[in-house]
Amino acid sequence: MTVPTSFATLIRTAGTALLVAGSLAACKQAPPPPEPIRAVKVMEVGTGTYGTALEYAGEVKARVESRLGFRVAGKITRRQAEVGQHVQPGTVLAQLDPKDYQLAAEAARAQANAALTNRDLAAADLKRYQGLRAQNFISEAELQRRESTFKSAQAQLEQSQAQVASQGNQERYTNLVADVAGIITAIEAEPGQVVSAGTPVVRIAVDGSRDVVFAVPEDRAAYIKAGSPVAIRSWADNGHAMEGTVREVAAAADAVTRTYAVKVAIDAATAPPLGATVYAQPKALSQVGRQVVKLPTSALRREGQGTAVWVLDKTSMTVRSQPVQVATADGNEAVIADGVTPGMLVVSAGVHVLSPGQKVTIYHDKYSKPDPAAAAAGTASAGATANAATPR
Repeated sequence: MTVPTSFATLIRTAGTALLVAGSLAACKQAPPPPEPIRAVKVMEVGTGTYGTALEYAGEVKARVESRLGFRVAGKITRRQAEVGQHVQPGTVLAQLDPKDYQLAAEAARAQANAALTNRDLAAADLKRYQGLRAQNFISEAELQRRESTFKSAQAQLEQSQAQVASQGNQERYTNLVADVAGIITAIEAEPGQVVSAGTPVVRIAVDGSRDVVFAVPEDRAAYIKAGSPVAIRSWADNGHAMEGTVREVAAAADAVTRTYAVKVAIDAATAPPLGATVYAQPKALSQVGRQVVKLPTSALRREGQGTAVWVLDKTSMTVRSQPVQVATADGNEAVIADGVTPGMLVVSAGVHVLSPGQKVTIYHDKYSKPDPAAAAAGTASAGATANAATPR
């Protein structure tokens, strides 16, 4: 049977169209699968008590610490003082070369002897002229000249004697002597060194009152007042606790650290050794027991230049981003100053796998006993926290 040409052409055209349609259908990509609905655990925002006290590391220091130096210049020939040594008043700490001062003292004594001789000669002349005046052998003016000569010689003698005393002091000043009882905390010059008058050589912590010194930042210094109590805890002595009182708050901040030094007076009888590390808790800065909103750190995430959390909308079962302001930390939790209010449901973990508007379900641990009230409400119990998870 012969097929008409027009009919055969039609069949070929239809076959070609079917082949093209099949090719196009094969090239078309399958639609992506829908995003899985993630199961998350949430917590209901509530208020809690602040439980962490601000604590600062401090050091035990003497209330009075003196830097002792020679009152004259010279070369140090000997140093008897050692760090940690307890000294009493009168203890020799170091010595200078005294030769120059000894020679100066001898010269002053020689001048004093010469002045004494001149004074004695002037006194003898005055006595003789007083006898002549009594016999009218000399005038009154001549006697007055002899009296002036005697007074001048007497003044020169007194000046020389004062010079002898001064040079004697200079000679004694070549010995550096402790003037108080205390502990040597530092040596700032060594034998062989030439020092000027007043250069610190030995640092001594005076016996008696003790202070705990610590630094606080600028935003806290204004709350600490003189006389306010401070709890002190020893670092080495098994946490031995003691009470202190703020004695002084620095009027200006440290030029490098921009912190303010606080000095707390403690009982010297029970004070730790000088230089010991202690921890100070100013009662003026304590917030223990204050009602605050706290969230676990796992609920926080970085968003732009700030911090945010995911808030669950129970009606649509979707999450939305909520910026929050973190005030401080309380242990392993963050204290929230603004952004959330009690009653909100916040995703407590796995926050980095969520996106705005994403649908979620509430995850329940199969090993924990179900809470009928929470199951009916479709929320976790207040204060519960957990990690975000995907369905298995």
